[in-house]
Amino acid sequence: MSALVVNNLCKSFGGLRVTTNVCLDGAPGERRLIIGPNGAGKTTLFNLITGELTADAGWVKLFDRDITRLPTRKRAHLGMARTYQIITLFPQNTIAHNVTLALLGLSRLRWNPWAELVRQEHLAMQAREALRRVGLAQIADRPLSQTSYGERRRVEIAMALAQNPKVLLLDEPFAGLSIDERQEVRKLLLAIPRDVTIVMIEHDMDVALDFADRISLLHFGEVIVEGTRAEVVANPRTREVYLGE
Repeated sequence: MSALVVNNLCKSFGGLRVTTNVCLDGAPGERRLIIGPNGAGKTTLFNLITGELTADAGWVKLFDRDITRLPTRKRAHLGMARTYQIITLFPQNTIAHNVTLALLGLSRLRWNPWAELVRQEHLAMQAREALRRVGLAQIADRPLSQTSYGERRRVEIAMALAQNPKVLLLDEPFAGLSIDERQEVRKLLLAIPRDVTIVMIEHDMDVALDFADRISLLHFGEVIVEGTRAEVVANPRTREVYLGE
């Protein structure tokens, strides 16, 4: 059984083809890296996998279940979580509150207009445990506006991990981070157990290559190279399209 299968996924915006017959097959526990130059269609692919965009053709399966037509919220209930290239959090709320809101999205309490979030101790405990995993438990009550960019990246990862995902999609988790912050996030990701399958978009090749089991190179919406780290780095198309050689 595969954790995540994408088969011949296609998407166009008007006359612009942004995803063309993309296929991926992620094994349970695999660390898959998606690379490619700007405009290659990497984030669009994530949006298709999570249901934020509707594919024109092709299908997506999560642990052998066809989720192609399922809305985003139902994919989350089946064990899919993601982070975003552009951080979108609530700066005036505390770190813990941001993570608790992520948990609320998977709870039946979201339909109860009389439920007071501050009284949901079980959600608060889960949120703080997720923050502990990313090394932010000691500042859980700090307003997000008083945190660094690197800490906000970790908050977003905590929000995804709090949902206990089976498949975790990370959209450039190292973007904008300092060298020290990159090392912190790298250790965080390496500590995620192998019962979670991770698919990651990343430009920082030095960090990402050490993380990946297999790599897919996108170019103008197509997978043009795929394989192990050694195979992809050695491929002339990788050097031509991505490394600029």
